[in-house]
Amino acid sequence: MGVWSKLTRRSRRDVTSAEDLLALARGQRTGSGGVHVTNDTALRHSAVWACLRLRADLVSTMPVDVYRRVNGILVEVSKPPVLVTPGGTKVGINEWLYSSQVDLDRAGNCFGIITERSGVIGPDGRGLPGRIDLVALSDVTVRANGSEITKYTIAGKEYDPWDVWHEKQYTVAGVPLGLSPVAYAAWTIEESLNAQQFARDWFAGGAIPLAELKNTAKTIDKKQAQIAKDAFKSAVSTGDLFVHGVDWEYKPIQAVANTSQFLEARQFGLSDIARFFGCPGDMIDAAVGGSSITYASITQRNLQFLIMNLGPAVSRRETAFSQGLVSGPRQVKLNTDALLRMDPAARAQTIKTQIDSRTITPSEAREYENKPPLTEEQYAEFDRLFGNRNPQPTPPAAPGAAS
Repeated sequence: MGVWSKLTRRSRRDVTSAEDLLALARGQRTGSGGVHVTNDTALRHSAVWACLRLRADLVSTMPVDVYRRVNGILVEVSKPPVLVTPGGTKVGINEWLYSSQVDLDRAGNCFGIITERSGVIGPDGRGLPGRIDLVALSDVTVRANGSEITKYTIAGKEYDPWDVWHEKQYTVAGVPLGLSPVAYAAWTIEESLNAQQFARDWFAGGAIPLAELKNTAKTIDKKQAQIAKDAFKSAVSTGDLFVHGVDWEYKPIQAVANTSQFLEARQFGLSDIARFFGCPGDMIDAAVGGSSITYASITQRNLQFLIMNLGPAVSRRETAFSQGLVSGPRQVKLNTDALLRMDPAARAQTIKTQIDSRTITPSEAREYENKPPLTEEQYAEFDRLFGNRNPQPTPPAAPGAAS
């Protein structure tokens, strides 16, 4: 029987995150003497921060559009207020998307309290959310019956499921919470964070002795060793001379090998964390081992990142918004064109190809460039400069007319 099934049979046992389930499955307890990785402490690692920032930056700046299908064609319609200022007048859509995306990527879940409802009735017979106030992950616990969440407790107050906005990703069957990449990456992140801690202690002199003072003539007890240590420290701390007999030998300890191992461990942590958080290493300035990666253009690189890494997350959010924030048959789309911006030459060539293939009209192309349609005066000027490139065909002569 699974860990979650066992957990729900225990009297009033609440779970705060999927990490709790994994910890129970592994039978682990927090140890001492190392860095215990949580969703918050993981942010201390630059690679974790870079991955979360990159993904949230891109998702939060994608325009949010709402469409309705008419005769098989998606027609853009006006957005409801919840997709403009979802957290009220002080929290716009960009900030709301950024905060919730960070929670999804680092913990597999994001939560918010539905504090207002619109006049549009949703599939459950209640008004669709009009405002969603996001809450800190640390304030949320859930109670479930099998794979169905029955209660949310947020900052000590209980809420029914229909009063809480809950998005999740990285799910597994039978578990009503999304999983956190930090939970699975904990071993790797702990190794890297502990390597950093070791390095700080090393160079501060706390991890291992910086040097050794050895008596080569006899074995000394702890009391004699302390007296010699105190005398040596007292002398060298002030730059004074340390006077000793022929039986004492001072030898600095070399840290070259250990420093190399620390750097090795840190580099391994960067690439491994990038994989866990769905970001190519080169996009967070982490060195890529093996062979160098080259791309024909920035657009090609961004397209690969969108398809292979960010696209699934975007699709999940579109589905959640379409099902929970707008009424059918409307659907929400995050405009990924913001990610696929091209350089001017490539953009001009693409637009020209679309016009030549009769995919778009010149007026639509000008709209992409935020320009109004051509006027008759502009058409005439083009004709004077370049001639009439598409002259009207000469009508056929009437029968019997003189040639």
